[in-house]
Amino acid sequence: MTRREALLGALLALVVAACSDAGGDTTPEPRARSETTTTTEAPAPPTTASVALDEVAVGLEGVATLDAPVALVQRRGFDELVVAERGGAVRVVDGGRVSAPIVEVGTTTDGERGLLGIAFSPDGSHLYLSYTDERGDSRLDEWATGPGIEDVDPASHRNVLSVDQPFSNHNGGHIVFGPDGLLYYGLGDGGAAGDPEGRAQNPDELLGKVLRIDPRRSGDDPYAVPADNPFAGGGGRGEVYITGVRNPWRFSFDRQNGDLWIGDVGQGAEEEIDLLPAGRAAGANLGWDRVEGNRPFEGEAPAGAVPPVFTYGRDEGYSVTGGYVYRGSAIPGLGGAYVFGDYGAGVVRALGIEGGRVVSERSLGVETGPASLVSFAEDADGELYVLSLEGPVYRLVPG
Repeated sequence: MTRREALLGALLALVVAACSDAGGDTTPEPRARSETTTTTEAPAPPTTASVALDEVAVGLEGVATLDAPVALVQRRGFDELVVAERGGAVRVVDGGRVSAPIVEVGTTTDGERGLLGIAFSPDGSHLYLSYTDERGDSRLDEWATGPGIEDVDPASHRNVLSVDQPFSNHNGGHIVFGPDGLLYYGLGDGGAAGDPEGRAQNPDELLGKVLRIDPRRSGDDPYAVPADNPFAGGGGRGEVYITGVRNPWRFSFDRQNGDLWIGDVGQGAEEEIDLLPAGRAAGANLGWDRVEGNRPFEGEAPAGAVPPVFTYGRDEGYSVTGGYVYRGSAIPGLGGAYVFGDYGAGVVRALGIEGGRVVSERSLGVETGPASLVSFAEDADGELYVLSLEGPVYRLVPG
């Protein structure tokens, strides 16, 4: 077996385990598109403008090639791109130049593990990485940054939060600072198949949740729990902000209105995209493992559960990759549309949104190839990037 064949086999295993849980699930027979694609109204007032997608043409412009890039961010005040590689390195991309690692973490890439998320604090003074350590447990770590884009102080490294992982899959790992300046940290249900330990619906567990914290030290504590978090006063872990997620693989805030969009990987039948309007995300329950998408899985949906705004079946892919509402200027016809994809299919897609509802959907006609579309990113101007786990980083441009 060549090195490339081995690498591609490992990359495929990364997401196949996230979705199909080989050995634990039975994949359903393919269903017709009309039976699996739904557009469920989100419980929200109108939040985005009508989007016409029929005439939009886009392309993918190569930016750089790295070793299994998984996430991309910018630091405030800098134009360079900062990219996390799954194997543990963080590099700066400046034009066509890729730097030596500016920081590295010890991780393992077995199963779905690795360096999974990256974020800078809103003022750019600190860098945060989300990864699984060499034992496979989830860690959120912090470094102070210096005056230059490649300046990271190794002596400042500290662990903010650690979470034991019972299995090798469903780690989640995405991190992003919200419009409120707080850090949102997505964790999957801990793995295996079907959430066997019932973590996603248990408010005393951090797994199967989206957490919300202030990651800076608070007295003797490594981080602070916001007083307005749903369980800050009791009844569950104070860090928990959203419950009932299976494996939230990328989420983002609409930079125009603060809406939160989440791509949550399905079990064996439906992939889902969730929309939580600004001001309505706190305490939301997205339903897993009682429901998968709009389908009962282990009972009925919990009381008050928020249904997905969009789902699709296994005939269209097998692992959703959440994206962004496009707010850039380079592709005017795409303005206000939610751009996302699927790791398995590798195709970039868009949803037209009107009044908190999906009113249209289409492929944008570009792709990274099967088993590769691992992430999207947004720069300071609102332009979007597409990351392939096989190496290329692309910019989404007019076609």
